[in-house]
Amino acid sequence: MKEENNGTPKNKWSRIFRKKWFFPAVYLTVAAVLLAFVVWYQNLENQMPDMADEQKSTDYYNPAENKNDAQPVIEQQEIIKMPVGNQDQAEIVTKFYDYNADTKAQKSALVLYNNRYYQSKGINIKAGENKSFDVLASLSGTVKEVEEDPLLGQVVTLQHENKVVTHYASLGDVKVQAGDKVKQGDVIGTAGENRFGQEFGTHVHFEIRKDGEAVNPEEVFKQPVSALKKAASEKQSGNAEENQDSKKDENAGDGENLDGTKEGNTDSNDNSDDSPDQSQDEENSDAENGNTTDNTTESSSTSASA
Repeated sequence: MKEENNGTPKNKWSRIFRKKWFFPAVYLTVAAVLLAFVVWYQNLENQMPDMADEQKSTDYYNPAENKNDAQPVIEQQEIIKMPVGNQDQAEIVTKFYDYNADTKAQKSALVLYNNRYYQSKGINIKAGENKSFDVLASLSGTVKEVEEDPLLGQVVTLQHENKVVTHYASLGDVKVQAGDKVKQGDVIGTAGENRFGQEFGTHVHFEIRKDGEAVNPEEVFKQPVSALKKAASEKQSGNAEENQDSKKDENAGDGENLDGTKEGNTDSNDNSDDSPDQSQDEENSDAENGNTTDNTTESSSTSASA
């Protein structure tokens, strides 16, 4: 009986295995489990971005919690513009005098006044047919000074950030006052005439300076304000080299001047400069001595004959 009972479970499983529906049922069950796993995994992937977004939103730092105002890492710089509205009709009639430029460029940077030539520290701009035009602020800033100069005419000076100053001279009509805040492109006046640049007619004289050093406006137009620092440093180094060269020429001793004549430091040379006047005085004294000798000789001969 025990052997029959022990063999009963095996017989039952063997009977189940022999059923036709057993293996298809197993296959279907496994397929259902796999399908359920695949669906669950896909839903998990779709939920991952949402969880990441939620994490970002919870970890986001709100700058409003800080009492201090946030400062931009890189400040947006203005681009330096010409002080005229229609640049196509504007003509630069006088350039900035550059010691490193060629002779032709230096000649175009000279201004004739009272039969003397002066080096231009800025540029003169005029329109066609001697017409007046609006003069615009090259950069945003504050009106530092408005004055009327007897030679330069109406002059407006703007103060900008980082020790940058712009000058607008030969204005006919001024639209601003000292202390006004102006933005780049605002009208500050109209082009006019002055005595110093009378030969140019209606024009505007424009200068730009960085740390008190005049900079060539044509080199910095359409460039950020930071370009002024480099231009000013190059100008200062050029001036230093020029001063050193002039000192070397002064301390050269005996040598040739620009006109080819010799130059010396001795006392004899200094005395030679006065030689024309001294020689003339000596000739006159010799002549007087000669006349005195002749008169003495004549008197002695007369007395002897007597």
